[in-house]
Amino acid sequence: MGYQIRKAAVIGSGTMGGGIATLLAAVGVKVTLLDIAARDTQPGDPPAKRNAVVNEGLKRAASSRPAQLFSQNDLSLIHTGNIDDDLALVADADWIVEVVVERLDVKRALMTRLAEVVSPNTIISTNTSGLPIHDIAEGLPEEFTRRFLGTHFFNPPRYLKLLEVIPGPNTDPEILAFIQRYGNEVLGKGVVLCKDTPNFIGNRFMTMVGMQGVNTALDGNFTVEEIDTITGPLIGRPKTATFRLNDLVGIDVAVGVARNLYPAIPDDPAKAILEHPGTTALFDRLLENKWLGNKTGQGFYKTVKGAGGEKEFWSLNLSTFEYEAPVKPRFDSVSKHRKVENTGERIKLLLGEEDRAAQYLWHHHAFYLAYASQRVPEITETIVNIDNAQKWGFSHELGPFEIWDALGVAETVPQFEAAGYPVAGWVKQMLANGYSSFYQRDAAGNAIAYYSPQEQVYVTLPQDTLAIQVAKLRSSSAPVARNAGASVWDIGDGAALLELHSPAQALDSDVIEMGWKALELLDSEFDALIVGSEAERFCIGANLFMVAMAAQAGQFDQLEQIIKASQNLMQAMRYASKPVIIAPHNMALGGGAELIMAGTRVVAHSELYMGLVEVGVGVIPGSGGCKELVRRIVNPVMLSHPNADPLPHLQKAFENIALAKVSESAKLAREMGFLTASDRIVMNRNYLFGEAKREALHLAQGYVPQHAGKVYAAGRDAYAALMLAIEGFVDGGYASEHDALISRKLGYILTGGAVSEPGWIDEQVFLDLEREAFLSLLGEPKTMERIAHMLQTNKPLRN
Repeated sequence: MGYQIRKAAVIGSGTMGGGIATLLAAVGVKVTLLDIAARDTQPGDPPAKRNAVVNEGLKRAASSRPAQLFSQNDLSLIHTGNIDDDLALVADADWIVEVVVERLDVKRALMTRLAEVVSPNTIISTNTSGLPIHDIAEGLPEEFTRRFLGTHFFNPPRYLKLLEVIPGPNTDPEILAFIQRYGNEVLGKGVVLCKDTPNFIGNRFMTMVGMQGVNTALDGNFTVEEIDTITGPLIGRPKTATFRLNDLVGIDVAVGVARNLYPAIPDDPAKAILEHPGTTALFDRLLENKWLGNKTGQGFYKTVKGAGGEKEFWSLNLSTFEYEAPVKPRFDSVSKHRKVENTGERIKLLLGEEDRAAQYLWHHHAFYLAYASQRVPEITETIVNIDNAQKWGFSHELGPFEIWDALGVAETVPQFEAAGYPVAGWVKQMLANGYSSFYQRDAAGNAIAYYSPQEQVYVTLPQDTLAIQVAKLRSSSAPVARNAGASVWDIGDGAALLELHSPAQALDSDVIEMGWKALELLDSEFDALIVGSEAERFCIGANLFMVAMAAQAGQFDQLEQIIKASQNLMQAMRYASKPVIIAPHNMALGGGAELIMAGTRVVAHSELYMGLVEVGVGVIPGSGGCKELVRRIVNPVMLSHPNADPLPHLQKAFENIALAKVSESAKLAREMGFLTASDRIVMNRNYLFGEAKREALHLAQGYVPQHAGKVYAAGRDAYAALMLAIEGFVDGGYASEHDALISRKLGYILTGGAVSEPGWIDEQVFLDLEREAFLSLLGEPKTMERIAHMLQTNKPLRN
């Protein structure tokens, strides 16, 4: 049968349960969130009292930072209740996710009750992080167990990509395939199929590799800071590295997982790592002191106020158990190779050195890679699942088998074994069969196949047509046009991609030049254009350094031409003869936000942090941002209700810019007026270009170009109201005189130059006002102070 998720239930409202509920609500699913009835209450008590536990859980999810909710409006889709009184509410759910306490007896009892109430088509899953799936549903009817499986989300569910899916012994293959597809396409997750083994993949590796890292640190008399310096970004891992990761997870949680894992893996030869005497004593002492990491304010690190009041992170001396002021550990190997760009090559060079850091990293990787080989196919069928679990669950740049390929498999196998790290027999058989690497790659280095220990050959990696990646385009073609700031690619079916890749993702003259080239090619060779980037950030706006240099040199005529060229490009994109789709993700600030609003339509990744933040450097948006917010926020109201008061809507646009507001999601960008109702939001970042292409080609069929229209100018009275508000902020000490100067110029622009009578005026009037204000503010000393401070500290100055 065909499955779909319209209604879901989440049972358990703790951190994970609340996060899963808000994630489901974000994609439009109606959610029933249940938890235990509040203590000392009885059936029939007022719901607010009876449901206090679940309501508090939802409240925490709604107010958490970083935000779990994509929008506060999503709360309207979540309804709360308690397990004792309201379990019948889940009867017609399409999917029930159990997220109760990690106790087998509790989970079993709940499943027994659910088996009595759920509909015959409901999918039921457990979010257990390690309890055996088959044990949780043991003894239940076949009709229930065929619809039962594990779905292990990682915390926080909104931000961490990994979703481990674990079938039970009786799980229906159709349901298994549906949940994998739903997790990937709808929830935007990277789905990894695991076997029902202790702690599955992610937590098995986090525990074993993490404990080995601590053991080796203690054996080598390393400091906390030394280990975190060499096991973070240096080797392609997050800044949390080793010890800081324990603080983040919670030392009690990490220890609990490790100590529960030991008896669960009696046949794992490496399990002795979990009972290292020094590590056991270290963690026992931390638990005794209740130094549990971030949740208690201290663990391996403690936040201390420095002499100037700034935050300092003092690390724990593992010998004296005193906290010590931060230092910057130095190692010759790190100094020599830390700037090598390619992560695999950097790790290989580091492991080839002889100092203490290199020796630590060599043994750490030898264990990690050899251990990974021993777990396939025990805990999952493919090496790809192991690699993806590390990358998606823990933000590693490379998985263990990808690292091993970079080191050289044939060279390192005998070295690992000689040092006491046994490599799985299938790896040696792979080499004997003439396969020298775990992945087969094309000429550009993209993986196209992986080695299967079961089949003893390379197996082609599945190709997803929606997952358009520039790295793969490079392996098969050259760009149609390119300069230092951007490239134009032919992505097939009549669509072109303008890929932004300028230094620091700035909107510079090279990007503007290639933008014009892309529009020229759109006219002559393509049916639609997509604008996007594969960098970490979409676009952070103008090249601030170049702007500052030109202003200091008094090159205002040149600056005016640059601003005008940027304005003209934005207008040309919006009114192009064929559709231009902007596909932003992550950070889009200043000119990056203006570029997004220049498109025919936007297909945005759900994690979009968008804002017109120019006031932070003492200027206002100069490439159409002011005009666009008025056009998007005020115009619709005045078109549909000509006698409406424009001021409340104008204030929304004004506050977005004057307060440098940045959206916390694409949904919030829509609510703030940056995106429109017709713009699309995509949960899976891998599908962003593919979905943008699909939208572009759909629009291209019979596309009717837009033409520049009028923008509503609220005029002199609205301007006076804004000025009064600005004075109030200054008098109250909430804004400086320079803030007020910028805000007055902003208000003047947004009201169409404070025209005497409100009405509709040409877009170009707003653009001219923007350009004039931008240039005049660059002549202000306090603006130059703000720009200098931003360039030096990457933080705004409010002077």
